[in-house]
Parts: sequence; C-alpha cells; structure tokens
Amino acid sequence: MQTLNLNGHSMPILGLGTWKSAPGEVYTAVKEAIKIGYRHIDCAAIYGNEKEVGKAIKECIDEGAVTRDELWITSKLWNNMHGENNVVPALEKTLSDLQLDFLDLYLIHWPVAQKKLFVGANKAAHFLSLEEQPIANTWKGMEKAVELGLTKCIGVSNFSVKKIKDLMINSSIKPALNQVELHPYFQQDQLVEYCHSNNIQVMAYSPLGSSDRPDGLKAKDEPVLLEDKSIIELANKVNASVAQTIIAWDIHRGISVIPKSVNPGRLKQNFEAAELKLSEADMATMKQLNKNRRYVDGQFWVVPDGPYTIENLWDE
Repeated sequence: MQTLNLNGHSMPILGLGTWKSAPGEVYTAVKEAIKIGYRHIDCAAIYGNEKEVGKAIKECIDEGAVTRDELWITSKLWNNMHGENNVVPALEKTLSDLQLDFLDLYLIHWPVAQKKLFVGANKAAHFLSLEEQPIANTWKGMEKAVELGLTKCIGVSNFSVKKIKDLMINSSIKPALNQVELHPYFQQDQLVEYCHSNNIQVMAYSPLGSSDRPDGLKAKDEPVLLEDKSIIELANKVNASVAQTIIAWDIHRGISVIPKSVNPGRLKQNFEAAELKLSEADMATMKQLNKNRRYVDGQFWVVPDGPYTIENLWDE
C-alpha cells in the first residue's frame, strides 16, 4: 500500500470512511476492513459512532489481527469545541470512545464555530463568527494536543487556500493535511497544487459522489457521479468497477482517499483499487470531467442573520 508522508509519519493513502455508517453496521465494517487489509480509518466525533469504531479496533488488536502501530486513525474536532481550551477535552473524549491512547491525525472539521451548548446549530444565536472565535486560537489547542502526545499530526478539513495561508501565519506547527470534498466532478486543482507545494497532504472525502448522504443535502436533478458515461467506459477499458477507477484516479494524483462502505464485497473492491494502474491518457480522460460541482456545499451553515455565507465559507 502506497503511503503519504505527514511530518515524518507514514499514512496509508487509502482508508475507510465512517461518515453515515449506521449503528451496528460500522462495527462490522471496521472489523471486516481490517481483516481485508485496511490500516487507515477515518472517524469524527460528530458521526456519533466512535464508540463502535473503537470497539472494533480494540477487538482486532486484542485478537492479534493488527497492532496499534500498524493502524492510522484520524478523527476531527467538532464546531462547538473550537477555542484553545476546548480542543484537548474534546480529543480526550474521542480517545476514550475509540479506546486509544493517541490519534495519528486530528483535524479541525470545519472553519465554522458554534457555541459550546449547540452540537447541532440552525439559528444565528447558535454560532460564533471567526472574529469571535478565531481559528488561530483553536489551532493553539491543536498544537497543545501534539505537545501532550495525544495526536501525532494535526490538520484541517474544508479549508480554502486563504484560510490555510491565514492559519500558517499564526502557527508554530503547520497543518499536515487538508481533508476536502474531492472527486472527478470537483477536482480542486488549485487547492491541491497549493497544498502539495507547501507539503500539506490532501485527503478526499465523498470521493464517489456521496449518493447515500441525507436527502436534505441533495439538490434536485443533481448529476450522479457513479453513472457518468465516460467513467463507465474507462472502467470497462481497465477492467475495473466505476468506484475502483475513481479511487485509483485519486491515488494517481497523490491524494489520500477514504471511500465509505459497509458491504464486504465493496470494501474488498475499494481496497484492491489501490493497485489499479491508469495511463496518462486515462488520467487525461478523467481530468476533462471536472464540473466544479460540490455535493456537500456547506449551505447548512448559512442561516438568517448568521455569520457564515457560502462566499466567506469557501472564499470563492
């Protein structure tokens, strides 16, 4: 399995995503994934399933299927725990749920701050602006987590180039990675180029178009990535599934990818995609598919009289 270098630590380029995995299913999926050979698991406090993920990881370690040192475990700080003094307690809760002593990577989930009492936020009064709760202050808490040995690496998620630049001005530890929506319809070339040129790795979430996300997050008549005729033709040419072809495309770009599945057959197929070879012509075919089309557009952070807009969220 190819790895990416994060501040001297080696992260498997392919991992298992756990967003939207239902209770009961994620435990089985993680155990099956580790059995197949996955060594990289992507988690988050807001997914509400870290206790199940942790149970599966612990059992795999106890059974001798894997050692902790062989695993790469990522989790994320939720929006209501921004602020220098909130990061370590939030991380300690995640570690307790995952039954781990440390993480390999801890990310700021969104550049969006909420008041501590509101895990879910849907009114202006639930939010804090980034002037009231600066990312730079939250990052100090992230750096403290590294100093305490609670995580090896720290990074961000859903950050624009501008937000990363602003963060690096006020940091003593640079973000090691930026996790963002990325797929053939939203290729993020400029962001990827900026991150890679600054030794910041990129991880792709919703790499297959996130067709199983809640209906409330879907637009009417949105294009379905897995039904794209050009990708289907290419997949047939390289004797692979559409999902495998997309995963291989990410890996060929040097981008970490974390497809989610609870289906044993698809878990195995996704894992095998790491070995799929694509030619320069194949990559050129995929490059032509970009639509600058987000599936997770962040509109849920935009409320009447609130501090966040689509423009200031993405800086576009």
